[in-house]
Amino acid sequence: MRLFTLLFPILLSVYFDSVFSQPSIKRFLSPSYMKSASVSIMVKDILSDSTVCSYDAEREVIPASVMKIVTTASALEMLGDQFQYTTTLLYDGVINGNNLEGNIYIRGSGDPTLGSSETGADRDKIMRQWANAIKNAGVQTVTGSVISDERIFDTEGISMKMMREDMGSYYGQGSYGINIFDNRYTLFLRTNEANTQPEIIKTVPEIPFLFFNNYLTVNNANRDSMYIIGAPFSNERYLYGTVPANRIDYQQKGDIPDPALFLAQYFTAFLEKESVNVAGEPSCYRLLYQSNNVINSDYKSFTSTYSVPLKELARITNHVSHNLYADALLKTMGLNAISAEKLSSFEKGVHLIKKSWDEKGLDTSSLWMYDGCGLATTDKVTATFLCDLLSYMYTQSSVSKSFFESLPRAGMEGTVANFLRGSRLQGKARLKSGSMSRVRSYAGYVIKEDKPYAVAILVNNFSCTQTQIRMDMERLLLSLF
Repeated sequence: MRLFTLLFPILLSVYFDSVFSQPSIKRFLSPSYMKSASVSIMVKDILSDSTVCSYDAEREVIPASVMKIVTTASALEMLGDQFQYTTTLLYDGVINGNNLEGNIYIRGSGDPTLGSSETGADRDKIMRQWANAIKNAGVQTVTGSVISDERIFDTEGISMKMMREDMGSYYGQGSYGINIFDNRYTLFLRTNEANTQPEIIKTVPEIPFLFFNNYLTVNNANRDSMYIIGAPFSNERYLYGTVPANRIDYQQKGDIPDPALFLAQYFTAFLEKESVNVAGEPSCYRLLYQSNNVINSDYKSFTSTYSVPLKELARITNHVSHNLYADALLKTMGLNAISAEKLSSFEKGVHLIKKSWDEKGLDTSSLWMYDGCGLATTDKVTATFLCDLLSYMYTQSSVSKSFFESLPRAGMEGTVANFLRGSRLQGKARLKSGSMSRVRSYAGYVIKEDKPYAVAILVNNFSCTQTQIRMDMERLLLSLF
C-alpha cells in the first residue's frame, strides 16, 4: 500500500501524459508548417508537484519576452515588492545669495520610470519638482552646469547579443544609470503622394543634434513598414521602409540615443523656462570621464525622488512587456553581485539570478540569459525551468501574490488581451507572451476549478504566420484544460 502511495503521483503523471495530453500535442505538431519547429511544452500541477503533460520539456528554445518572467520573479524575490529606485538632485560649491557657484547633479540609480508614460504622471512632473527644490533654496543663477551622474551602471546600454534591426527602435531602447521618458521620442512626418520622400517635421521631446538620414518612400497601399536604425550614443538615425501617403502627422517612435546627456540638456532648458539661468553646457559622467574630468564628490542635496514600488513596476513590465523596465531590473540585481571576473552590468545581473535560483534548488543549467527583456536571440530556456520557477513563486515565495498579479489575465488585459478571449479560459489564465521572428511563447498560470497549474508553451522556427501559431496555441491550451 505504501509503495502504491509513493508511485501514485508518477502513475498519474504517466496516465495524463499518455492519455490526456498527447493527442492534443500530436495535433498541434501535425501541420506541415511545424515540420522544422522546435517545441518545448510543460503543464504542471503546482500543488501536487506533478507533471500533467510535457513534450520535449528539456529543449532549450528562444523565449522572447517570456524571459521577463525570470527577470520579474527574480527581482521580486531579491529586492522585495516594496523596493523603490531613488534619484537624487545634488549640487557642489556654495549658494551665495541667489547664485549657486557650482554645478547641479542628477544622480541616477537606474530608475526606468522617470517621466515614464506607463506610471500615469505627466511627463514634466519630476522636472517641476526638481526646479521647485532649486528655487526654494533661493537659487536663480547657476555658474556651472547640469550634469547627469549615470555611473551606477556601465555604458553597455543594450545587450551585445541584440540584433541590429532592433537598435534605434522604440522597443530596443537601452537601459542606463539614468533613463528618462521611457528612453523614447516620437518622430513626426508629413507624407505626400506615392514615390516621394516624407518630410521630417519634429521630434517630441526635441532631441538636440539628432540627425535623420531619410531613406523612406511613400506608398498608396496604406502599408507601414517604417523602421529606425541607430547605435547608442550616436546622433545619427537611419529611416527605412515605406509609409502611407497623404498623412499630415504620421508618427513613429524611436530610442533616445543618450538618455543621461539628454536629461541634462532637457533639464537645463526647463530651468531656463523657470527663470533659473544655467551658465555652463549640460554634460554627463560618460563625457566627463572620457575627457579626464573628475566629478566632485563633495555634494549637498536639493531633493530626492522615488519610483513606484517594485510590485507595480513588475506589473507594468509584464503587462505591456516593457523592455527598458526589464533590463533595468536585471542590472539593478547585479549591483549586489560578487565575482572575481570583470563583468558588465548585464552579466552581473545574470550571474546573480542564476546563483540565487541554484541556491533555491532550481537547475539553471538550461537558462541562457543575455538580457532581462528577451530581445537577445541567444537567450534560451526550457519549459521545465519555467514551470519550476512558476511553481516556486506560487508555493514558496514571500512575494507570491505580487508576482501572480504582475501577470496579465488572458483575454482581458496587457499583451494577452486578445489571447483566449471569449473562451472558457478567459480571465482564468495569467500569462506572459513572447514573440519575435518565428518565435511564439506563453508561460504563466492557469486556474482550473480553483486548482493552479504552471504552464509553458514555447515554439521556435514555425513557418506559418504569427496569427496562425497563436490560434493553434489557443486550441492546444483549451484542449489541455
